[in-house]
Amino acid sequence: MHGIKRTRLTDADREARKQKERSKIEEFTKLTDAALSKKKSQDWSRESFDLTTRLLQVNPEFYTIWNYRRDIMVNGLFANSPPEAVKDMLMDDLVMTMSALKAHPKVYWIWNHRRWCLEAIPNGPGVENSDTFTAWKQSAWEKELFVVEKMLDADPRNFHAWDYRRYILSGMPVARSEFTELTYTSQKIGANFSNFSAWHQRSKTLASLWQSGKLEEAKSREQEFELLRNAMYTDPNDQSVWMYHRWLVGTDERKEILEQEISAIQELLEEQPDSKWCIESMVHYKSLLVKKFRTDVDAELLSQEIRSLLVQLQELDPSRKRRYQDLAQQLD
Repeated sequence: MHGIKRTRLTDADREARKQKERSKIEEFTKLTDAALSKKKSQDWSRESFDLTTRLLQVNPEFYTIWNYRRDIMVNGLFANSPPEAVKDMLMDDLVMTMSALKAHPKVYWIWNHRRWCLEAIPNGPGVENSDTFTAWKQSAWEKELFVVEKMLDADPRNFHAWDYRRYILSGMPVARSEFTELTYTSQKIGANFSNFSAWHQRSKTLASLWQSGKLEEAKSREQEFELLRNAMYTDPNDQSVWMYHRWLVGTDERKEILEQEISAIQELLEEQPDSKWCIESMVHYKSLLVKKFRTDVDAELLSQEIRSLLVQLQELDPSRKRRYQDLAQQLD
């Protein structure tokens, strides 16, 4: 980097660095051999459990060791332990994996282990006591929701965290209001229109609210179109906005909706004549008009307009020229 003085390594320094790396590899190899040997002999001891902790701190993608860790817990540590002790061990593992996620936020096996821990939390003393069951479960799952929200604050586009959030919301003993989730996505999108994962989560939430009848679909959809118009004018080249727009139009491909959105995009295109996504969307929606309402529109005129737009796209996006040519040929 500019402005930073580089230190020239001596031969001795380089050799010391190599030796350090060799020592790390040798230590990891020894740990791995020891763990796999214990796994083969079905050793469910605390010593084996601690060994998996050390290994996973070095390599959190070692899924065989994650599986072995769970076997130790189920067959060894949990055996003859009261429910509260089991719960505490699982909560400790959630703390352990949180440290791992800070360094490796996109390692699937860490997220997978957290899911297992949550699902393994016992009912608590007295199965008949539903209040105890709810309190233990709800506390753990609410804490997880808080954790994943903090992770999304740090990296709003971490799709692993968004996927885990959907898992948490769907599995909470006491369901969270979908309207609360809609508000959450509004906050994330308001902070950054380019958050594809937030748009995706919003589509899932809206679809559920519409299907359940909890939200008036027609009015809600028009509000979404208004939100999208603001986003489009803010950044007409943001792909995530256009992908969500395409989803929204796809939920109600009536002729009036298609014509309404074509008109809105045309206005933006007049201000942003080189916007690739504006032009691609015009092609897509005009093609839908021709395909679905051929007898109610001037199909020949629309096809001519689509060909003209495809020529523009070939100039703006030459790397996909062949694709645009193929689309034009499909109009013949």
